[in-house]
Amino acid sequence: MADRVLVIGSGGREHALAWKLAQSPHVKQVFVAPGNAGTADNGKISNSAVLVSNHTIVTQFCKDHNIGLVLVGQEALLAAGIVDDLRAAGVRCFGPSAKAAQLASNTSFAKAFLDRHGIPTARWKAFTNPQEACRFIISTDFPARVVRARGPAARKEVTIAASKEEACRAVQEIMQDRMFGEVVVIEELLQGEELSCLCFTDGVTVASMPPAQAHKRLLDGDQGPNTGGMGAYCPVPQVPEVLLEKINDAILQHVVDSMRQEGAAYVGVLQTGLMLTKDGVKILNFKCQFGDPQCQVILPLLKNDFYEVIQATIDGKLCSFMPAWSENSTAVCVVMASPGYPGDYDKGMEVTGLLQAKELGLQVFHAGTTLKDGRVVTSGGRVLSITAVKEDLMKALGEANRGVAAIRFKGATYRKDIGHRGIRLLKQSLYVSKGMSRNRCQSKALSDVIVCVISDGFTGFFDLKACGYDDPILVSQTKGLGSKLQVAQACKRHDTIGQDLVAVCVNGILAQGAEPLFFLTYFSCGKLDVDVAQTIKEGIAEACRNAGCAFLGREMAEVTGMYSSGEYDLAGFVVGAVERGQMLLGLQRADEEDVFIGLASSGIHGCGFNIIRKILLMSSLHYSSPAPGSCGDKTLGDVLLTPAKLYSPSLLPVLRSGHVKAFAFIAEEGLLEGISRVLPEHVNLTFHWKIPEIFCWLYKEGNLSEEEMAWTFNCGIGAVLVVQKELAQHVLKDVQRHEEAWLIGEVVAPCHTGGSHIKVKNLLEALQLSSPQHLLNNAVVESQHQPRRNKVKVAVLVSGTGTNLAALINYAKEPGSCAQIVLVISNKSGVEELRNAARAGIPTRVIDHKLYGSRSEFDSTIDQVLEEFAVELICLSGFMRILSSPFLRKWKGKILNASPSLFPAIKGGNVHQQSPQTGFKVTGCTVHFVLEESCPKAVIHQEPVSVRADDTEETLSARVQEAECRAFPIALQLVASGAVQLGADGKTCWKQEGQNLGLQGEKSDCASSPVVLEPEENEVV
Repeated sequence: MADRVLVIGSGGREHALAWKLAQSPHVKQVFVAPGNAGTADNGKISNSAVLVSNHTIVTQFCKDHNIGLVLVGQEALLAAGIVDDLRAAGVRCFGPSAKAAQLASNTSFAKAFLDRHGIPTARWKAFTNPQEACRFIISTDFPARVVRARGPAARKEVTIAASKEEACRAVQEIMQDRMFGEVVVIEELLQGEELSCLCFTDGVTVASMPPAQAHKRLLDGDQGPNTGGMGAYCPVPQVPEVLLEKINDAILQHVVDSMRQEGAAYVGVLQTGLMLTKDGVKILNFKCQFGDPQCQVILPLLKNDFYEVIQATIDGKLCSFMPAWSENSTAVCVVMASPGYPGDYDKGMEVTGLLQAKELGLQVFHAGTTLKDGRVVTSGGRVLSITAVKEDLMKALGEANRGVAAIRFKGATYRKDIGHRGIRLLKQSLYVSKGMSRNRCQSKALSDVIVCVISDGFTGFFDLKACGYDDPILVSQTKGLGSKLQVAQACKRHDTIGQDLVAVCVNGILAQGAEPLFFLTYFSCGKLDVDVAQTIKEGIAEACRNAGCAFLGREMAEVTGMYSSGEYDLAGFVVGAVERGQMLLGLQRADEEDVFIGLASSGIHGCGFNIIRKILLMSSLHYSSPAPGSCGDKTLGDVLLTPAKLYSPSLLPVLRSGHVKAFAFIAEEGLLEGISRVLPEHVNLTFHWKIPEIFCWLYKEGNLSEEEMAWTFNCGIGAVLVVQKELAQHVLKDVQRHEEAWLIGEVVAPCHTGGSHIKVKNLLEALQLSSPQHLLNNAVVESQHQPRRNKVKVAVLVSGTGTNLAALINYAKEPGSCAQIVLVISNKSGVEELRNAARAGIPTRVIDHKLYGSRSEFDSTIDQVLEEFAVELICLSGFMRILSSPFLRKWKGKILNASPSLFPAIKGGNVHQQSPQTGFKVTGCTVHFVLEESCPKAVIHQEPVSVRADDTEETLSARVQEAECRAFPIALQLVASGAVQLGADGKTCWKQEGQNLGLQGEKSDCASSPVVLEPEENEVV
């Protein structure tokens, strides 16, 4: 007889549990309480409104509806003893008792349990007093930067702090609010690979599940705040079978046996969060049910009847019914979240595209959704989990992302790199690194290369006959990237450099008609940054796959004293082969009327980066500025670091056709010099291609001549082919099947009048016509000859009452800004300014004045944090604490504040209340230096506001606040640019006249002098 089952919960995990149970022939109906839109009237699955927090009501519901099995998804209910209560009433329930569930609900209990039984975990200590916890954090010789709050609440707080100070602040906030109980646990921050290992257990037998890895951070690249989980994948290729066996025996089985010995037999699903450290596997935490989103990638791989596995577990018969798992499948789950998650978020946004995702063969598990007038709308932070199951990880991720692309709701947030760690490991199988064991051989299908690793190095053996060569000639090329490396290091972006290196090397041997066989690199630095080196290596491996050659290996060297921090050098070496009769020596004499075919470049390459760096030194833009023209959301650095195209796969057949006389890759030189290498005759080039906007920007910003552009940059042409006129259209069509290409010039009779033998027509017109007009007319461009200044580092102090922070953040993003906001400090936690700063990617600190015995102690702490961030200027935005005299003396001339009056006309009192009452016609705001004693001559900038006859206190106050938002950025720019400073006598000094602020939309004369208000006759000011 089929059972009715009740699943308690409303998330994606509960939808997945119900979905898997509904597949069993033993299950008649699945109720989900309270459920979501995905579990509402979905075949066997339907929602129930039973009050799950009341165990007595749940028990009665089960009896009234003949419920044969209950699954509890919410850990808070397990910790509250719902399983004990249901079992006592005769209701069959799957999950641990309240005593056993303490492993997840009580962090200090779990830590003490692990210590008692010698199971490895991070060093820790529990506290009920915040001061004692902070002293422990500061005094430990290990990074005590993980703060866990335990308690019976459904939500638990885990903070992974960037510093010990931030960990102390987290303790203060948690203990002050008491939202998460009375105890905090301080843990050592472990480093390594994190994964989740789960098992079914009947209290004696352990049945392991395949390992999963969840992605906790909100954004791609593990950036942004921690969340409940933005996706997961299973199984994890990083974990070898021998390690899984060790985890099963030494951790999972050990935990279950120890719980039974302590009289708290654990029955149900046990999830362990593990860290694979250099010292071995250590336990991070427990969950007493499937994790979310781990559940959504594990259950789809279960081959058995889920209902039968649960019954065997409850009955203590798991040893005779061990679950089986799909061996050649991988599941990937991508979570779609509401905008603002994990903070405040909107609800009620319609979700569309669910049917399209289902038609793709994907499983969409609902979480924060509900039904409204027959439509699915959002109702929570994490909205949907899109799960794909395929034969490998990369395909599964691709399919899951297709599902995400099909589904729409306003502001949907999701990651595109779920499983990137596993994919990185899979990519490593495509190349061989140093240090492998002796005589270990590996076959490379990419070019039939057999690589045998010998001793500490490697030797590569190529069977050229197996590759199809009869009479081959080997061709080699070695290259570096010159100044482009410095740009990458300045941008801290290293993902394209490896691709670039492979491209310039492979394209170089393509000039001889050679096919690349294998590639090697040399990487040197002062101190190895493993993440940087790994990122470069991945780029090289990716490019080698695209080029069809093997990445044979790399040599790495740490050379102390030769490189500054973050600097490195990189060189590449490629070997290729070409049949003797198919070589392109580039030495044929071109005949008159031969035609040039130009292939589009992807960007800037070669020696032009020396010029670019000089242009940027003089420019008001920087690498993180928005790219010129219609480049979408790309920065200038993104555009400059675009790697060169790999022409080998698309051009080799064309070059071997016999229709091409010569080929030149325009990399190391500009367009004209690259062409001159393969053609000594006189050439005319006529521009029939669109020059990319980046070249037009360089032409204008660098004040370069037409000739300098043609000899320095490729101007949008990445490579050229020389062909006979009669074959030009035929070859062009062949090339255009794979590349963007044009007929760009022809060979004409030699010219004997002197000067360059290569003439370019229409270049100047093309540069000018393609130039974005907003760049040519922008005030930023007008100041291009002014020396570039490093941005001044600014901290903003807030208390939750100010209104200027958003204006300062927006100003700092402008290309012409001379200031960079590097820190926001608040003396109160939870204020809106902290969230605004975090959304803008600005570090924040909370320094609670109530925790300090004196003003000087409080100010000293602020000063230490300011020094830590190398702050040069301070802005006060509604900061409600009086700063001490020592602090003001140290930062004299470096602190700016805005006052809501035309200082010093009104001091004290409520200016917005006084102005209408006293007949003032003009009020406003003043931005000034903050001194120990107020000085009317420390004014930086004023913004007047007219007082209207119908003004109330509220309307006038609102307009003065708007004026402050205009005035504060102007004043900050004046000080940061050096136009204004505080003199030794406490008076404002104006260093320059008429300096361009570089602020879009502001008057250009606002830096020439402070605003001086001259009252008209009979006016009161």
